[in-house]
Amino acid sequence: MKTIIILGDGMSDHPVKALGGKTPLMAANKPSIDLVAKMGRTGFLKTIPDGMSNGSAVANLTVLGYDAKLCFQGRGVLEAASMNVPVNDGDVAMRCNLICVNSDGTIKNHSAGHISNEEAFLLISALDKELGAGTSHPVKFYPGVSYRHLLVLEKGWASPSLNCAPPHDHVGENAESLYPKATDAGAEDTAAFLKQLHLDARKILENHPVNIARINRGLDPANSIWTWSPGLKPSMDTFKKLYGKSGAVISAVDLIQGLGVLSGMDKIIVEGATGLHDTNYEGKSAAALEAIKTHDLVYLHVEATDEAGHSKDLELKIKCIEYLDSRIVKPVLDGIKLMDEKVIVAVLPDHPTPVETGAHASDPVPVAIWNPELEADESNFYDEQEVKKGALGLMEKNEFMLKALGLH
Repeated sequence: MKTIIILGDGMSDHPVKALGGKTPLMAANKPSIDLVAKMGRTGFLKTIPDGMSNGSAVANLTVLGYDAKLCFQGRGVLEAASMNVPVNDGDVAMRCNLICVNSDGTIKNHSAGHISNEEAFLLISALDKELGAGTSHPVKFYPGVSYRHLLVLEKGWASPSLNCAPPHDHVGENAESLYPKATDAGAEDTAAFLKQLHLDARKILENHPVNIARINRGLDPANSIWTWSPGLKPSMDTFKKLYGKSGAVISAVDLIQGLGVLSGMDKIIVEGATGLHDTNYEGKSAAALEAIKTHDLVYLHVEATDEAGHSKDLELKIKCIEYLDSRIVKPVLDGIKLMDEKVIVAVLPDHPTPVETGAHASDPVPVAIWNPELEADESNFYDEQEVKKGALGLMEKNEFMLKALGLH
């Protein structure tokens, strides 16, 4: 048996007042996802272990069947793996967003208005030129995609023992009060350095021609960096070693690609995959159907629903769920009908991103798994309420992955 897991990042939600207490999953027209639930079995997965942050890195590690408490070292090192950025023993890698800060010092958004790759490359290159070699400690800025970039504190001087605030969870709050803080005495120097790095970067970014041009076009400037989720080089067993299965990962997001790389999966790049609502859905579904011919598992990740949740855009979140249904799940279901080998299909989010708060939540997420060799349960469609009828109950740790692979 082979498996395709389709993950709508942040797709689940809480009851929304504007929907009369329904969630976006309840309100969306999603016949293909509902069909997976009706033909299969449903339940919940606890993706955020007790005491851990409710970010996508921890949640996706759990979905993939890893113990996040043992192998999570921050988002930075995961994204470095995807970007082929070397992280040596003792280096600390961190996510480095380009964000927009209001004139009153509050965070306007976590993405600098979803700045383009080309603009972001120029800004990160300028920061590396001015600050990479001109600071008291060796650091390196690496350009990524849109607002998502990487900072590596090199040569073993830094500590990852920091309390860092994810910018998407603190929109509207004062930026300087949220800068990284040491959680032990050994990290005080690192925290002080990063605070000064933020302030120095603001001076460079505010006067950069890219931002001046963005302001003139009525767009949000990328006038600040935001460093968060630090970590050291992780140690992870491969997916093949854990489950005896080969895997491929399809995503527009460096974090998810990095998880795939560190777990020994093949990274498949789809042209036009953006991480937003305008991503190449058709290209992703086609790539998944091609990859499943040569791999035991395909992990197909779509970021759009999470970005809509962070933007508190209810209409867009519903639309993104419907796009996932009609442009990803339906083609996949249609495609596997033509295959000689049976394929398990699973649909789930990694965590909720409620539109009323715009921040991640840690609730268990609804899961649907269609295994053609198993009888269906009593669920007739897929949402946060209906899956309570399902036979899977509340899964934890690697229980979902074992079921998704047909191993349990």
